[in-house]
Amino acid sequence: MSSSSAATAAAAAPANPRSRVVLASLIGTTIEFYDFYVYATAAVLVFPYLFFPAGDPTTALLASFAVFGAAMVARPLGAVFFGHLGDRVGRKATLVGALLTMGIATFLIGVLPTYAAVGWFAPLLLVILRLAQGFALGGEWSGAALVATENAPKGKRAWYGTFPQLGAPIGFIIANGLFLIIAALLPSDDSNSALPSTEFLEWGWRIPFLFSAVMVIVGLWVRLRLVESTAFANASKRGKLQRLPLASVFKSYWKELILGTFFMLATYVLFYLMTTFSLGYGTKPGDAPVPGLGYAYNTFVLMLIGGVVFFGIFTMLSGPWADRWGRRKTLIWVTSAIIVFGLLWVPLLSAGFAGVMGWLIIGFALMGMTFGPMGALLPELFPTNVRYTGSGISYNVSSILGAAVAPFIGTALWGAGGGSPFWVGVYLSVMGVLTLVALLVSKETRDVDFDEAGLESSAVL
Repeated sequence: MSSSSAATAAAAAPANPRSRVVLASLIGTTIEFYDFYVYATAAVLVFPYLFFPAGDPTTALLASFAVFGAAMVARPLGAVFFGHLGDRVGRKATLVGALLTMGIATFLIGVLPTYAAVGWFAPLLLVILRLAQGFALGGEWSGAALVATENAPKGKRAWYGTFPQLGAPIGFIIANGLFLIIAALLPSDDSNSALPSTEFLEWGWRIPFLFSAVMVIVGLWVRLRLVESTAFANASKRGKLQRLPLASVFKSYWKELILGTFFMLATYVLFYLMTTFSLGYGTKPGDAPVPGLGYAYNTFVLMLIGGVVFFGIFTMLSGPWADRWGRRKTLIWVTSAIIVFGLLWVPLLSAGFAGVMGWLIIGFALMGMTFGPMGALLPELFPTNVRYTGSGISYNVSSILGAAVAPFIGTALWGAGGGSPFWVGVYLSVMGVLTLVALLVSKETRDVDFDEAGLESSAVL
């Protein structure tokens, strides 16, 4: 074989085998989302009782959601820090650092003293560790998405981009399934109560947080076997890496940053309303001052897991659709459906068990269809030398505008509506309109070349 043929073959060969790409991008985000959802579940089920002083239950729940949202504020900071490392040092080392940070913070939450033991020092420590979780997740997602998309075969980038996205439903199922098993083994003394048992509140809730250490060890083993993608290796060899990726991305790709942020807005609001908010709404007694659906915790979590299965299925389906029809067209149709879905909350949630299950299935199916293509779309907005930073900032700034406030706003609107979810659904529809506008003023990115030269044209029409 001639030297030119050998070079061509080497250039065409993937830096990592497909199985390694799938595992590294999937297992890392599964662990990260598992850790995040363990907190989200505890924010509804446990923390209002253990980390905040006794008083109005709604106020305690809002305080717990406020701490939940604090992590979203830390996520853009994590995106900047880990993005800088990812665009300067490489994807592999950065992903290992993000995974360790998340795992350590989650484990430490599992050993925290409660408010009854140390007073306000307990919620202060909880906030610090929650910020560490958000900081880590800020660097995790974009790195995992880049591992998948920068190693994808031609024409299959959106499909490969769904692998890290699939970590969200899998992490949710593992986290909530574990909580469900523990709650079943430690049942409440009152079978009609939505509250967990005394044993669960005393120590059972800690098990899912401590279990994260086992998952982190597995994730590290997979990620330490990665090698850098060809795109990043070529950019490094040719001296294309930026000394300050953050400055470069704000100077040359600020429009793409804004677009990417609004692309994710409806996705974030939908997901955190369908998970964190819905868990509080679904398990709140129907005769409470601000009534909910009145389901027992175990029952509603099983219903949630049933809905999340559709989240995973449609996440995988969305990748081939986005490769075939384009990211923009696919997401325009899905976002339009989300807007309509937000206006149908009252009739669906008023139709008994079948209506509630329909609401969960439709909501999570739409979630999969909007979340799946993002694994390719956001990285495609930026060139290799600022791709980690740019995609990470867009993804995580949107978390402040969407996820950080969604459970809080949803709970407040639920209370203001006297227990009716109507205004919560309207809130989702309004956020969907903002995302739809961003999609309409953008252009298709499916055929963008993933090399170190960068984008040939703006993502704005």
